[in-house]
Amino acid sequence: MVRGPGITHPAAPIPRSGFVLGPKGALYPEYPVAAVCARVLGRPVKWISDRYEDFMSTNMERDQFWDMEIAVNGDAKILGVRGRLVHEQGAYLPSGIVLPWIAATTVPGPYVVPAFRMDVIAAMTNKPACSPVRGAGRPQGIFVMERLMDRVAHELGLDPAEVRRRNFIRPEQMPYKVGIIFRDGRPVVYDSGDYPTCQENALAAADYTGFRARQAAARAGGKYLGIGISNVVEGTGLGPYEGATVRVARTGKVTVFTGATPQGQSHKTTFAQIAADQLAVGMDDVTIVTGDTGTIAWGMGTFAARSAVNAGSSVYLAAVEVGKKIKNFASGMMEVAPEDLELRDGHVGVRGVPGMQKSFREVAIHAISAPGMSNLGGLVPGLEYTAYFTPDQSTYSNGTHIAEVEVDIETGAVEIRRYVVFHDCGRVINPQVVEGQVVGGVAHGVGNALFERMVYDDNGQPQSTTFADYLLTTAPHMPRVEVHHMETPSPLNPIGVKGAGEAGTNPAIAAIVNAVNDALTPFGVWITEAPITPQRIVELLGEAALGRTR
Repeated sequence: MVRGPGITHPAAPIPRSGFVLGPKGALYPEYPVAAVCARVLGRPVKWISDRYEDFMSTNMERDQFWDMEIAVNGDAKILGVRGRLVHEQGAYLPSGIVLPWIAATTVPGPYVVPAFRMDVIAAMTNKPACSPVRGAGRPQGIFVMERLMDRVAHELGLDPAEVRRRNFIRPEQMPYKVGIIFRDGRPVVYDSGDYPTCQENALAAADYTGFRARQAAARAGGKYLGIGISNVVEGTGLGPYEGATVRVARTGKVTVFTGATPQGQSHKTTFAQIAADQLAVGMDDVTIVTGDTGTIAWGMGTFAARSAVNAGSSVYLAAVEVGKKIKNFASGMMEVAPEDLELRDGHVGVRGVPGMQKSFREVAIHAISAPGMSNLGGLVPGLEYTAYFTPDQSTYSNGTHIAEVEVDIETGAVEIRRYVVFHDCGRVINPQVVEGQVVGGVAHGVGNALFERMVYDDNGQPQSTTFADYLLTTAPHMPRVEVHHMETPSPLNPIGVKGAGEAGTNPAIAAIVNAVNDALTPFGVWITEAPITPQRIVELLGEAALGRTR
């Protein structure tokens, strides 16, 4: 065995190749180096990074420092929001400055903010570089605004839900121009949504009106409950494009090729649903092939809750065109007008005449034609079509999260007793898939809210270098998440969908911290940070007891 810094290769010869695994969303120098070494040596090369090295060098996110002000009138209506964001960028710019940009433009959320100003600073440090992780700056912006809303409620003696209710953008104001530019280079224009109804539904599902009685009863027994609300508007479906080819083979089966590359988001299920719906076949008759440049040349990948919007729309558009081709070819075969035909259960037939039909297999063979024959009407051979969907702007999903927690004031431990989500991602393709995305995102958000803190010494050296130091959400900490769906279809794409991949994470931190703060109200604690670990809760209680609250 020959060894070098972080690289090994065995003596036994195997085919020329290099294979590396690592975190999503970044190209680390070791990856191409390992591949080049494999080519030069003619042997496989394996690059190994242990957990300590991973914590020392893997790109991070979330560290930001905000100094914010909000102005409201006597009715708690927002007059303006301004502030300063210092974004911890680390030593390099692997993703440019999109993270502070997204964070700053997320702040207004679902509220009418007549005046808005943010000074944004990306601070270069000697820490690991910063690149997007699930949420990509949005959780921080949401945290800031939702804490401000709670602060307004506290100062004016109003219910937090009422303060939000008074400031919501109304459905009749859609499309709503926020007045700022998003990271896609387009103005932030909310395309659709009913934010007041979303919150009202979530409050009802969480029995918000009955909470104060539960809270009082718990305090009488020495327990401290809190409830927190968090509203989100999330830019999704980022461009520039995604494509799909839909093909009906001579077997009559359907294959969809797309450049979208899934990492567990059930793309094959949802894309098959879209194609099957438009071609009137069973999902088992549809095969999805993803991320193969041998079948479709261009694809941008999976990020920013964009695949359902872009790839899903391109599958829809391609399937619609293939359906038209099936009717056009069958029209000549059956001597009827295309508009008199319909697709049904893998066949194309005359409307109202069940027995008069041709199978997709028959039409596909006919569409290829035979040597020396001509296709009447100049039809392009084959039942195949490629479509690319290019969005004009991002589409904006929204939701309300409500967390009910119990805080142990002796240990600082937080138990999430109940967690309710009302989420609107436009037309829902598959409710189970969306629910899985939301629940997984909430699990991430629970960790961000209560456990995941990277600690550095004064020289910028990581002190959290194992999972004993950097804690993650585990089964005992994870609540049962009650997910409810709303549907306000987007007018920006043909299937009316909005993204859902990051919806669970984005509002979770604010909802949980708001709930913890509510539980600690009797002690005069005011939380301005996340994560809020058990140790930090005990520290804040101690500071409050000594009159050192901020």
